[in-house]
Amino acid sequence: MNTLDNMRFFCGSSNHTLAKEIANQLGIQEGLVELFKFSGGENYARIQESIRGFDCFVLQSIGNNPNDAYMELFILMDALKRASAKSVNLIVPHFAYGRQDKKSAPREPITARLISDLLDAIGFDRLITMDLHSDQIQGFFSQPVDHLTALPIIADYINQKSLSNLVVVAPDAGRVKFSKRLSDRLHASLAMMYKTRPAQQVAKITNVIGDVKGKTILLVDDMIDTAGSVISGIDALKAAGCGDIYLAATHPVFSGPAIERLSVAPIKEVIVTNTMDLGPDKQFDNLTILSAAPLLAEAIRRNYQRRSISSLFN
Repeated sequence: MNTLDNMRFFCGSSNHTLAKEIANQLGIQEGLVELFKFSGGENYARIQESIRGFDCFVLQSIGNNPNDAYMELFILMDALKRASAKSVNLIVPHFAYGRQDKKSAPREPITARLISDLLDAIGFDRLITMDLHSDQIQGFFSQPVDHLTALPIIADYINQKSLSNLVVVAPDAGRVKFSKRLSDRLHASLAMMYKTRPAQQVAKITNVIGDVKGKTILLVDDMIDTAGSVISGIDALKAAGCGDIYLAATHPVFSGPAIERLSVAPIKEVIVTNTMDLGPDKQFDNLTILSAAPLLAEAIRRNYQRRSISSLFN
């Protein structure tokens, strides 16, 4: 007997590759859904099978077109609810607008809270996500949030390399806790950089705190966007006399000049997960993509079966 008989798994248009991997891990077929855009740009979604009384899980990783992806997700959620789904559970591996989680200047919005309010207004039962930019975003939701991390995936991959004299480097003070958890897993030293932001989307590294001279570096962050912070950090690390540099991040946003910057930077390897779909135009020679599908699939399975998922957080 299939223990997932009363579950349905649907996918928006943002990451079909990840959805297929998750469905394979679960041993199920993706649910039937029709998605398209009208000529005026409006999104349309229709569930093409009966889901009355079913526990429904819908994957939508919010990528480089966040406004469109969120709107499609809102419409999918509404379609599921109106089709009498027993529960609507969201899998949003990359939560866009997560960097706008507080007011940093007068008269600014807190857009991450706005997104949570919009999702709440439509209605859902649980959110599964990965490596939010800020832990406090979990508190924006009234529903349960399973905040998974890619750290075990990255740590397992790095451990296979048996790197010597390894130092995990946090790109700024806000990432120290995240980086410390990874350094503990790798039994590596920890260092950090001091970052300032003189303007929006402009980062400058002014100091490296810790011993990195002659060491193998693993620079780790939750995401890589334009790679401006990465390049500034690499310049500072090289000036401090480090050895090989590895770069790891959960979410490969790779916007603007990121690909050009990363492909020519003195980085031994760029390691990311497939929380966001990377087409051929966003791949380069020293890029490694690790799959988050086994972790997400297990979180879906345990939630459906009403089993504990606390071990997945570690």
